[in-house]
Amino acid sequence: MSEIWDRLKEKPELNEEIRKEIVSAFGRKGTSALEAIDLGRVKKYLDFFVVEGKTASYIVEDDFCTCGDFLYRGRACWHLLAVRLARKTGRYERVDGWYQEIVKGKAGK
Repeated sequence: MSEIWDRLKEKPELNEEIRKEIVSAFGRKGTSALEAIDLGRVKKYLDFFVVEGKTASYIVEDDFCTCGDFLYRGRACWHLLAVRLARKTGRYERVDGWYQEIVKGKAGK
């Protein structure tokens, strides 16, 4: 797997070959992570990354995620993988704002 990260460091591009390797190495998590990147569901706020999942949005910071798979089962989730891939390739949306403030603003409306 480290070969994937080394190759992305050299050439930060999600071409067909590297996509196949990601899916081969990570299975369904790899597929979900690539889909999130392709659909623009990985966002970098001023405070941390947020991945919009199928049922909710999850905060990802370093090696931590707020999803149930991570919190209750202690497993690395596809949200962590999506952020790692997005960071390596620069394929994430930058949001000029603090996630906590934006979420509070939406909740108050």
